[in-house]
Amino acid sequence: WYVWADAKPDGSAPNNWQSLFGGPAWEWDATRRQYYMHNFLTAQPDFNFHNPEIQDALLDTVRFWLERGVDGFRLDTVNYYVHDRWLRDNPPLAASVAGTNGATSTYAFQEHLFDKTRPENLDFLKRFRALLDEYPDRAAVGEVGDEERSLQTLAAYVSGGDKLQMCYTFDLLSPQFSAAHVRGCVEAFETTAPDGWVCWAFSNHDVVRHVSRWTRPGVSPDAVAKFSIALLSCLRGSICLY
Repeated sequence: WYVWADAKPDGSAPNNWQSLFGGPAWEWDATRRQYYMHNFLTAQPDFNFHNPEIQDALLDTVRFWLERGVDGFRLDTVNYYVHDRWLRDNPPLAASVAGTNGATSTYAFQEHLFDKTRPENLDFLKRFRALLDEYPDRAAVGEVGDEERSLQTLAAYVSGGDKLQMCYTFDLLSPQFSAAHVRGCVEAFETTAPDGWVCWAFSNHDVVRHVSRWTRPGVSPDAVAKFSIALLSCLRGSICLY
């Protein structure tokens, strides 16, 4: 049920994929004599979504909770579910981008084409949505973490009415705070998914609260807080308050 792969002839990891938390996305298991994949912590091995049994088991769990009356689901890191079945290396990120993305780990030096945001992910989300639609008034929100492609990925996940009802990204969870940045994010979504729905957020459990990020010397934090909620409430979409 997990992603296992043989070592290279020299014993090194199967490919160059990196963990979001730093270091290789592969951990050696001496008992099995193979590596297992983990996008995050070594204690969080990734499920192998290419295995139909995995998808069926997860959807059975979803149905279990729907039968008990839950209103919906939040799908964490929803674009990480499916990996490239051929385990191809990620290419390096273009130097022009890598030099400006504030890289603090090896993860930020790659263009993540093969370890996440795979087209097969959409097929699973369609199965998930079909199940959700069997129950009235239920919804799901997905978290998309996809660096330079985040808004485009979000648009693909919420357009068409057959996948997620809404998603949010980290684009407005950054230190950037300007009219140009907010406008760029909103326009990018509206252009790519005019029929989709987004969930906007300025803060969450992964980042410093926006009042702390955006309050500059000489500016009242109270004023920033009031302006922020006014702005957030004016954007088309749902909002998350943290």
